[in-house]
Amino acid sequence: MTSWLRTYDSACLCLLLCCLVVAFSGESFSAGDSVCRSPGITSCTDCLSRGPQCAWCFEEGFLDGAGLSQRCDLPVNLLRRGCALEFMEQSEVKVEVNATISSTQVSPRDISITLRPGSAASFIVSVKQLERYPVDLYYLVDVSASMQENLDQLKTVGVALSLRMTEHSSDLWLGFGSFVDKPVSPYINVHPSKIHNPCSDFEIRCRPAHGFHHVLSMTSNMSEFTRVIKRQRISGNMDTPEGGLDAMLQAAVCQRAVGWRPEAKRLLLLMTDQPSHLALDSRLAGIVVPHDGLCHLEDNVYKGSTRMDHPSLGQLSDKLLENHIYSIFAVEKQQYQWYEELIHLLPGSYLGKLGLFQAPNLIDLVVDAYKRLLSEVVVSVSVEDKAVSRYWVSVTPLCPDGSTAAEHSCTGVQPDQTVNTQQRQSHQRCHKVYFNITIGQHSCPDDGKDEDVTVMVRPVGYNESTVVRIRSKCQCTCGPAGQCRDANASPCKQTQNGNNQEERPNYGMMKDSDSNKNCKADGSDVVCSGRGVCECGKCVCEQSRLGAVYGKYCELDDFSCPYEGGLLCGSRGVCVLGECVCEDGWTGDSCNCPVSTATCQSSNGLLCSGRGKCVCGKCVCDDPQHSGDFCERCPACQSTCQSYWTCVGCHLSHGLTQEEAGQCNHTCALLVGYMDDMSGQAGETWIHCMYISNDSCRNSYRFQTSSKSGQAQLLISTRPDCVSSSLRLVRTFLSVCALTVLCGLVVVAVSRLLLQKRRWSPGGTVEDAGYHCTGKDLSYIPTTNEKTVTYRRDHPPDRPVEMHIQVPKMPLGDPWQ
Repeated sequence: MTSWLRTYDSACLCLLLCCLVVAFSGESFSAGDSVCRSPGITSCTDCLSRGPQCAWCFEEGFLDGAGLSQRCDLPVNLLRRGCALEFMEQSEVKVEVNATISSTQVSPRDISITLRPGSAASFIVSVKQLERYPVDLYYLVDVSASMQENLDQLKTVGVALSLRMTEHSSDLWLGFGSFVDKPVSPYINVHPSKIHNPCSDFEIRCRPAHGFHHVLSMTSNMSEFTRVIKRQRISGNMDTPEGGLDAMLQAAVCQRAVGWRPEAKRLLLLMTDQPSHLALDSRLAGIVVPHDGLCHLEDNVYKGSTRMDHPSLGQLSDKLLENHIYSIFAVEKQQYQWYEELIHLLPGSYLGKLGLFQAPNLIDLVVDAYKRLLSEVVVSVSVEDKAVSRYWVSVTPLCPDGSTAAEHSCTGVQPDQTVNTQQRQSHQRCHKVYFNITIGQHSCPDDGKDEDVTVMVRPVGYNESTVVRIRSKCQCTCGPAGQCRDANASPCKQTQNGNNQEERPNYGMMKDSDSNKNCKADGSDVVCSGRGVCECGKCVCEQSRLGAVYGKYCELDDFSCPYEGGLLCGSRGVCVLGECVCEDGWTGDSCNCPVSTATCQSSNGLLCSGRGKCVCGKCVCDDPQHSGDFCERCPACQSTCQSYWTCVGCHLSHGLTQEEAGQCNHTCALLVGYMDDMSGQAGETWIHCMYISNDSCRNSYRFQTSSKSGQAQLLISTRPDCVSSSLRLVRTFLSVCALTVLCGLVVVAVSRLLLQKRRWSPGGTVEDAGYHCTGKDLSYIPTTNEKTVTYRRDHPPDRPVEMHIQVPKMPLGDPWQ
């Protein structure tokens, strides 16, 4: 088998096939756990049908006495509960590529897949567009009476088309065939005089009606093609639709008669001016036998036309794909809408609308259709009819521009075009289009047996395809011995002398004490610990809604373990023999303690700030005075500043240099830095401190501390701070005094300005400053106020005129009137 498989030499294909096998579950592990564990599971087949994530343990002593459903679980859970990997039956998804079959356009050509229900696998199919193909073009022409003028136009098409196609093809071959309709009533006139000459009423010699007549096989002789066209005569029928689809199927499946070349691009051109009959239309003529899809040519004439119905569109589509044929419809504009709806059901089809069937128009139609069909790469995936309901298929094209198309096709593909594959950053010249195809299995056959299914992946119009052979595994093998230990095995089966023999005890002759003897633990009178029944001298433990009960005497279970947060083993392990077997990364009686100490590591890199130990993911401080998540706080310790004096003194003794800073790691459990100017560090997180030496003022230094988010930091000034502190105090005192005097002067000046402004009236006269009370009687307030007003004119007399006016004052309580 190893020699049958090899790695692809193509760098482009290897880039995609490196991630070939993909298994899909659709559920998370938690969801898969609930799916796998169900009391209704009694066999290996039932277990694996739950989904590809489930596994069945067929080890003989696994959870001895427990229910069969306990053997079905996730592989990781079975492993924790004591089941070895070699005793697990699992869903296995495999993709094997046969690289020995050579190909030029489609690769790989042969793939084998192993699936189970609920699983799926993906693979890549690449399609390469060649530069120039040989082309086979078969003209299938409606020769009914209405096509007389159109038939004449074909006489000059052969040579002109051959010259035109030399730009796109290395070799062009042409073939010719004709059709009318089924030669039975009511499609034709069955009067004896009309059968051999449908145009007898018009005194014209016509050929008899026929379903399909193959006239000329594929040839490169354009003169022969022209000569055959000139010899063609028209025919006639009764109804409007023609038998075009019936003739197309014969032209597609009769490969030997038509002469299709294996290496050529095959084009089938249908020319008609009327719609075509569909399946079931033949019932009007009493023909009810469905078409068998085979070739029925005798002497180049379709002999099954009067015996079988018209083919269905699905049948015609399958035959065109199977024989790698593109179809081109050349119809008049009156029938364009009818055929426009038809081509959507025929992959690899092209519809051309012609106002007139003239030679230049036909040549342009063929050339345009050829370029359009080759620029679009379409794949068709077909599953065998017997298994189509049990499988699903998904196709994702990876187009040359790097986009993912919604349909099963890529358009605008050119030969030797650079393709950006799934790895966008690698722009290799792969000259290919890739299709990511996923095949999944829904269910098994009704009999539950394994089956082999063939899936065909066909690029439309290509003479190469990919065969996918699916091996559906619906039954369990359960190791070399084939013993699955499920409901299909008898509980009384024992192994004696290496042979499996089934013993059925005679309960009528066996005493009760003898039958229960092997079901009682030593020193116990209770059968199966009161949690099971004794059958065949062996305990069969009862089912519990809490979990599994197992053991030789049903003395064990998987639910008598500590709970954490209301979950057994904190949902981070399984209960085995009354103890939690934790998942990787967890420990503790209830799997509540992480193994990692990352949660105890402060941002400075120390574990618990160097003042404690990490226990169960939390810091336990060595000194009860310390507290906090990382033992970074100490409210009962000495002042915060004094607690760092030892560290600061150590750094001062080593000259405050980075080279000697490592000498103080034993006394400093924090980050230490040096700064010339301490004014740059400010904020609520920084505490300003002073280190004061006892010997001299020169050894006094400022430093700052911060412990934001558990990150202890220390910044030490590199310059003594004793002298600078005294000067700073003097400067501060003088600044405050100067500011106080300045504020007082400003207040006095503003007050003086306000008083002067009130004493001057708007007209420039000085107002009375108001009534001034004397110290003799402050309560006395006069009732009148005398004023002397001097009036002067522009030309005053010898003396001014003076007037004395007495103005009474209003009592304080009277309102203004």
